[in-house]
Amino acid sequence: MVKGIPLEEFRQRHARARQMVQERGLDAMLVHSNEADFANVRYLSDYWPIFESAGVFVPAEGDPILLIGPESETFARDHSVIPDIRKILYYREAAEPDYPDVEVDSFGAIFAAANGGRGVKKLGIGGTTAMPVSVYEAVRAALPGAEIVKADDVMYEMRMIKSANEIAMLQEGFRISELALEEVLKRIQPGMTELQAVGIAQEAMYRFGAESEAHPPYVLSGINSSHAIGRPKHKVLEKGDLVQLDIGARVAGYSPSVGIPICLGKMDAKMRDLASFGLEANAKTMEWMKAGVPAGEVAVKFFEYVKNRGYGQYLLYGPCHGLGMIEVERPWMETTSEYLLAENMTFQVDTFLYRPEYGLRCETGVRVTRDGVETFSNRFLKVIEIA
Repeated sequence: MVKGIPLEEFRQRHARARQMVQERGLDAMLVHSNEADFANVRYLSDYWPIFESAGVFVPAEGDPILLIGPESETFARDHSVIPDIRKILYYREAAEPDYPDVEVDSFGAIFAAANGGRGVKKLGIGGTTAMPVSVYEAVRAALPGAEIVKADDVMYEMRMIKSANEIAMLQEGFRISELALEEVLKRIQPGMTELQAVGIAQEAMYRFGAESEAHPPYVLSGINSSHAIGRPKHKVLEKGDLVQLDIGARVAGYSPSVGIPICLGKMDAKMRDLASFGLEANAKTMEWMKAGVPAGEVAVKFFEYVKNRGYGQYLLYGPCHGLGMIEVERPWMETTSEYLLAENMTFQVDTFLYRPEYGLRCETGVRVTRDGVETFSNRFLKVIEIA
């Protein structure tokens, strides 16, 4: 049974967060998360919200505080490694109940008591793209005259290099994802709907130990497979369909994905050619990756390779995005990227190609090493036809 990240590692994260707050000249950092973008709060507390949103307040001096909505106290106490938990009205669910009979704390009181009573004159916000206007305005009102700055880089930097425990969680997630994908491949057939095939994956993920899906599972067939981002429907799978599968099992907050194209029957020449090249481009990307290599250099090579081989018109994006608690997280690997790859960075190597009538994704996770990459999943990186 997976135990998750140990308490001592969470304490190390808290200490590093405090250090980075101090180094950036901040008095505190307020990290925000919601149900969909849960990672920053869970990274520091092991708590992730449902319906409501949440925050972690990290002062330059002292212990962090978990901030939750009015309904989540017993839930939070059952999950959080941060013992100091406060209810804040502005983290309520989007329907905005008033909770007139619930005793809540306030941003003002928390900020005033921070740092031995010296308060907060400069606050960094982590998770700005997820923070709603209502929460920001409440924070702003509680800190009149204070400077509030974007501090997303603190959490990006902390989460970028994975620990041995984090890598173990990802490995377990990929193991379960492969088992779930194997179940789909055994049972998928023409006449079934996309959503029925999703049900096979979901049942298998939970049976083999996932805490949830890492993302909404993809079973996208025919024209639906041309959607880089999509949701399965009640569409009936037909013989000859190209089906885009992307299955991910979340373990202890870590969210991998295994993406493959399959055909319900024999692929025609054009389909097989595109699927084969997707696998080839994926493999090439992994060949170019190792610690010390500029990320932008890998992306440039990828785009040049795809275009030089005559497949540029089928390309939407590439070649990699960060992997961790969110299946798509920073850092992106783009032609404009300036950072160097480093040991124990983790990525989804993700090649998506599409024609007007169908599309396909070849995707797996890797860990960057000194000499190259270690793949988390490679057993399905091949052309698959379901007889």
